[in-house]
Amino acid sequence: MPTPSSPPVIALVIPVFNEEAVLPELIARLTALFDAQPGCTWRAVLVDDGSRDRSVALVRAQAAKDARFELVELTRNFGFQAALAAGLAHVVDAAAVVTMDADLQDPPELIPQLVAAWQGGAEIVRAVRRSRAERGLRRAGFDLFHAVFGQLIDYPIEANTGTFGLIGSHALGAFRQLPERHRFFPGLRAWIGFPTADVLYDRQERAAGQPQQSFGRLARYALDGLFSFSYLPLRVLTYAGLFISGLGFALALFFIVRRLLGIEIAQTGFTTLITIVTFLGGVQLIGIGVLGEYLGRIYDEVKQRPIYLAKPPRSARD
Repeated sequence: MPTPSSPPVIALVIPVFNEEAVLPELIARLTALFDAQPGCTWRAVLVDDGSRDRSVALVRAQAAKDARFELVELTRNFGFQAALAAGLAHVVDAAAVVTMDADLQDPPELIPQLVAAWQGGAEIVRAVRRSRAERGLRRAGFDLFHAVFGQLIDYPIEANTGTFGLIGSHALGAFRQLPERHRFFPGLRAWIGFPTADVLYDRQERAAGQPQQSFGRLARYALDGLFSFSYLPLRVLTYAGLFISGLGFALALFFIVRRLLGIEIAQTGFTTLITIVTFLGGVQLIGIGVLGEYLGRIYDEVKQRPIYLAKPPRSARD
């Protein structure tokens, strides 16, 4: 740990996956930030998540000429959350850690404000999006997620927040104790507690290249957040079962009363029977699917496989 007279170590953890197009500008803007903020000791840990382009070569070249930049290589593509966990495990000596994406939608120039809020007493500083530059279907999906997600989860999580933010060393120590494999970073960050501050900003367009997170990955990430922080899907199934059972009991009672009163009952048709069977079958399949989502996550936790595997440093391999 730094002495009271030494500048605090502020580490940046940035997962990287096929970001060759944006890395030169990212490195240039981080270098300018570090040079302009001499009151801190800066480290930028870029975690390569199995990139297939020149991302590793670019980061390695920068690390060779500037010791403030470090490269952590994973053995394959484990996913963004795994790469983020690898970076957080790597920075054991930092007084605070800034987590961010590599695509520069989250501006590095905001980091001094995050550090200032941390120095003011907040152990967790969230960067809250005041606006975002995405358009079209991707933007609609993000807006829908943030509008609905807060209503479904059992634990309050600040809307319009993501990876970008700062975690102090005490909160980071608590965060490292969370072992789950299906990780939803904003939810885990909120769950650990600690004094929290918010910094508003406007999210920008990608600096270059195309988004590396497909709609499928984003959908799985949203489901990880829902199933990790909410029992609502199970409760909905319970309520649906109670409602359908009550409806069936009421319908049966209705026909019994009519028979006792001697009222003729018209023969029900084939369509009615098929509709009821199909509806009940659909509800049962949905229920099995929801249970499968929870069961699959339990299975992953029981296996106790590591979240990621990292290559040894290049010097150790030579």
